[in-house]
Amino acid sequence: MNWFHAILLGIVEGITEFLPVSSTGHLNIVESFLGYRIDDPGMTAFTAVIQVGAIIAAIVYFWKDIVRIVVAWVKGLRDAEARKDPDYRLGWGVIIGSVPVAVVGLLFKGAIETTLRSMWVIAGALLLWSIVMWIADRRPHHDRGMHDVTLKDSLVIGLLQALAPVFPGISRSGATISAGLFLGFDRVTATRLSFFMGIPALIAAGGLEAATQAGAISATVGWGPTVIATLVSFVVAYASIAWLLKFVSTNNFTGFIIYRVLLGLFLVGLLMIGLIPA
Repeated sequence: MNWFHAILLGIVEGITEFLPVSSTGHLNIVESFLGYRIDDPGMTAFTAVIQVGAIIAAIVYFWKDIVRIVVAWVKGLRDAEARKDPDYRLGWGVIIGSVPVAVVGLLFKGAIETTLRSMWVIAGALLLWSIVMWIADRRPHHDRGMHDVTLKDSLVIGLLQALAPVFPGISRSGATISAGLFLGFDRVTATRLSFFMGIPALIAAGGLEAATQAGAISATVGWGPTVIATLVSFVVAYASIAWLLKFVSTNNFTGFIIYRVLLGLFLVGLLMIGLIPA
């Protein structure tokens, strides 16, 4: 991979990782247009590794919140009175919500990296999950906040998050935000929960691919372009996080839903006329 492609893919990852439009789907589409095989082990690992740049941006952006939650969780382990702190419950929520995606990722790792990395799967998931997002966004009551998060909420969000790696195109953030909206959380809280739930999952996925597919990355993409793309994704994702939180504080998700539908239909059209390989 040349550096121009690495920078371009880093920008795509940084912009789309936290938007409910599927970063993996966008990366696969762009990679296909650039002539790469999206089911190649090196490209699969590259796609997972550069997501770490975006997730580190989330850690930096939410650093004070993360420290507060971790401190509350540790205190709660030692002191029964400290367990009344909502941040203690949120700490457990992030842990519990991360379990389903880890289990699903390990159980279906082979299919996720081969059979399910198909443009038809991405197009179908973009279109079908748009219906779910539309329904969730129009739920009558979105009045729950961060302090209302229960362990049951976290498990539900985690279960929906687990669909994202299996069906690229659903979008991890799209799945978690939809779950949050269905559970009655306001849009900002649903989005912030999506960030928190994604941190352990994406770091684990990227770390696993870096450790197990280092040779494949070296042989195909190369570590130089991988590092460049990861750094670019970090910078772009930080700006994307700030923009998204400001946007959802005054807007619904209709624009993202329309974009997903148009992209899905566009992709179906390209596949039907044979302009890109499935």
